Amino acid sequence: MNKAFIPIAMLALLAGCGSKQDLKPNVGSQLPGKPYGAAEAPAPLDLMTPQDQARPQRSDEVLIRSQERTEDKFDLPPT
Repeated sequence: MNKAFIPIAMLALLAGCGSKQDLKPNVGSQLPGKPYGAAEAPAPLDLMTPQDQARPQRSDEVLIRSQERTEDKFDLPPT
């Protein structure tokens, strides 16, 4: 069983490598149209790059001192 598993695992790993080519839409479909107010339609690479709101940066705000939490009247125990 182990001898049969090794080639199958190797083929699965090889298949996961994929190819590095430019992105193209599927046959019969198109890229999204030009957004309202934009000068031109975005390129495929622009569509793959997340915007700032999609990946916000970590806040530099650090808790300076410990503070007691205020009473929360909606923090009820489970029933």
